Amino acid sequence: MTVDRRGFLSGAATAASVATLAAAAGPAWAEPAPAPSVAKFPYPDSAELRVLITGDAGTGARPQWAVADAIRALHADTPFSLALGLGDNVYESGPWASDDAQFDAKFEAPNHGLDFPWIMVQGNHDNSSILPGDGGWLLRGDHEVAYHARSRRWWMPSRYYSVPVGPPATPVVEFFVLDLNPIAAYLPPLFAPFWAADGQFMTEQAAWLDRALSESTAKWKIVCTHHPYLSNGSHGNAGAYEGLTIEPINGNHVKTFFETHVLGRANYVLSGHDHCLQVLEPTAATKGTRQLVSGAAAKTNSGAHAKGATTPALFENFTDLGFMVLDLTPTSADLGVYTVDPSNGLPVNAFQRRLA
Repeated sequence: MTVDRRGFLSGAATAASVATLAAAAGPAWAEPAPAPSVAKFPYPDSAELRVLITGDAGTGARPQWAVADAIRALHADTPFSLALGLGDNVYESGPWASDDAQFDAKFEAPNHGLDFPWIMVQGNHDNSSILPGDGGWLLRGDHEVAYHARSRRWWMPSRYYSVPVGPPATPVVEFFVLDLNPIAAYLPPLFAPFWAADGQFMTEQAAWLDRALSESTAKWKIVCTHHPYLSNGSHGNAGAYEGLTIEPINGNHVKTFFETHVLGRANYVLSGHDHCLQVLEPTAATKGTRQLVSGAAAKTNSGAHAKGATTPALFENFTDLGFMVLDLTPTSADLGVYTVDPSNGLPVNAFQRRLA
C-alpha cells in the first residue's frame, strides 16, 4: 500500500467493524464461474511444461508493460505452456464489475500475444474496501471469478480450485489455487461469520484442499497463494506480517492454515504480495516444502526487507522488476529467475538452478 502501512495496521483491529459492513452483506459465490462465452486457450497435455510465474502485475503502467515485453521475448524463443498470476491482478482496489475496463487495461492489453492459460489467484488489492489493499471487501473478488467466462486467457473458475496439467492419465503437476484473503485481510471480517477463520468459506476450503492433495496423482503438487508463508520481504512471515503482534492482522490464521494443510504435502508454495523475487530454502519447519515469492511483475520493494529476516535463501532480489520460469518434467524441476530493466524491457537471467 502507498499509505503509512504500519500506522494504518496498528489501528486496523479497532476499525474492522467498519470495513466488514460490505463483507457482512452476504457470502461470496464460492461456486463455479458461469460457463465461458469464449473459447478458452487449452491446457497442454505434454510431459514437458514451461510455467511462467508472475505476481502483483495489474497496474497497467509502464513497468508492467516492460515486464510483459521481456516475457514476450522469452516466449518467442522458448514458448511458455501456461502462466501463474499470483494476485493483485487489478490495482489499486480491484474491479467494480465482471466487465470492468480495468481487465483490459491491466491484464489483456499488457499480455497481448501471450496466448496460453493464465491460472489466476486473488490478492488483497483485488478485494479492497476503504483503503487500497485492505482486503476488507471480499465480495469484490467475485468479479474476478465472473471474468473467467469472458476471457480466453484468464482462468479463475472459482475463488479456490485446482488444475492438473500434463498427460491426462499421468499429470506432471497439479496447481492448487487458494484464497486466503479472509484470514489475511488488513481489515478482517470480524462480524461476517461466513468469512471467519472457522467459518464456512475457510472450513470448506480446508476440507477441499486436504482431499484434493491426498487424491492428486501429479508428480509435482504446487500450492499457489497471494500471501506467503515465509518471506524475507517487507511484509514478512505469516504470523508476523508487517512485524505486528496484533491478531489476526499479523497473519496468525494464515500461519496455522499453512502448517495444518500445506506444509509437507506440497512440493512448492508460490506467492506474491511482497514485490520482490525470493527462492527460499526448505527447512525442518516447512517439512520439505519450498517457498518461492514472485511479486515483482509491476512494482518493487525498493530494497526493503523484513527486519530480522532469517529464512535461508538461494536467491533474493528486492530492487528489480522480474518474474520466474519453472520448467517441469516427470523427473525434474528447473527454476529460472529473470530481472527486467524497465528502460529496455529485456529479460536478464539472474538465477538458474535445478531444484529437484
